[in-house]
Amino acid sequence: MITGGPVSLLRLVQHAAVRASKEPQRTLLWPTGRLRLLVLAISVALTVGFTAGSIAIHIEMMGVRATPAWLLGVVQCGPLIVGARWPLVAWRISALGMFAGVLVLGNHSNEFWPWPTTSFLALAGLLFAVATAYDRRTSLGVGLITALGLIVPAIVIDGMHGWFGIILAIVVAIVLVFGDAVGGRYAAEASLAEQAELRRQDLARQAVLEERSRIARELHDIVAHHMSVIALQAEAAPYKIPDLPPAARATFGVVRDAAREALAETRRVVGLLRQDSEVAERVPQPGLDRFEELTEQARRSGLDIDVIVVGMPRELSTGVDLSAYRIVQESLSNACRYAKGGHVQVEIRYGTEVLHVSVTDDGPRGTPEESGGGHGLVGMRERVAMLDGTLSAGPRPDHEGWAVAADLPYGEL
Repeated sequence: MITGGPVSLLRLVQHAAVRASKEPQRTLLWPTGRLRLLVLAISVALTVGFTAGSIAIHIEMMGVRATPAWLLGVVQCGPLIVGARWPLVAWRISALGMFAGVLVLGNHSNEFWPWPTTSFLALAGLLFAVATAYDRRTSLGVGLITALGLIVPAIVIDGMHGWFGIILAIVVAIVLVFGDAVGGRYAAEASLAEQAELRRQDLARQAVLEERSRIARELHDIVAHHMSVIALQAEAAPYKIPDLPPAARATFGVVRDAAREALAETRRVVGLLRQDSEVAERVPQPGLDRFEELTEQARRSGLDIDVIVVGMPRELSTGVDLSAYRIVQESLSNACRYAKGGHVQVEIRYGTEVLHVSVTDDGPRGTPEESGGGHGLVGMRERVAMLDGTLSAGPRPDHEGWAVAADLPYGEL
């Protein structure tokens, strides 16, 4: 809202004429890529056409000599060529040219108004560009300068009819309002798109943190099992080994105490990662030994599953075993949602150095379920990265269905 009377109006005029930044706040009319070339080509065509028309009208219809006509035509219409990129600068130059036209013609012209139609059309185009690219304060200042600095002098100096000046002022106002509406909508859409992207990034970061917390809790169960074994063996060693030297007995005591302390600290830290409503799991962490159970559940959900196991099964470290299970579990869960009724192939290949896990489907047989907003791929990537493995997930080459493939190094048991 503009308040303060003449002082505020003067500030608006100063802002539009001098103080406003040359760089536009919005780039609606100056896009990127090939569209920019199209905008530039249109700007060049309009500039050439309007400039040539303005020069011809000045000479043939207004009786202006060739040199002033050329200068007026170029200054009034030439800025169109940069109007999409720097609309405010282009308007300032064109407005000076329009004011110069009023002074050149004076009251010696028998024309209805002191400008060629093409020049005023060029000015209207620049007014629209300014309104789309700048805020309302700048647009209002530009409108005041156009009305008070161009239309009023045309009435006073050139004798243009007052009623026609009012019509021109209304046209200027309509152009500015329309441009402000277009620019405001563009700004609102850009702001919404930016907020949506920021929200997507926040959700992705949240999914990563949640998955890392889940992995940490699962690893706690793995580490807790091994630490418990160490503590029990250290506790039992003095009773199993007769005539154990005092130094060895003391060493076993240190190992036992260290294992218990590490187990207690691990439980304390992991407890912080659990939500208030989440309770610790009391069942062992799953692995590929429950693979058949997992595929059978997916079959009951409507999937046609083929299972392929290549190579000789071998003992896996708990982390690799659990991660392979979770990758297959999440992949089958996604297939149940997005490829319901389709055919799925699950392959477990025991290589020499890595365990290869792949799940592919050929797309849905019916209407897929709506996305639940999960971040299963985030979890897969976190698990694979934890094991220094590789993961690929995306549409199949024939664009029918989805494929997930992971290579998990065996590491040390």
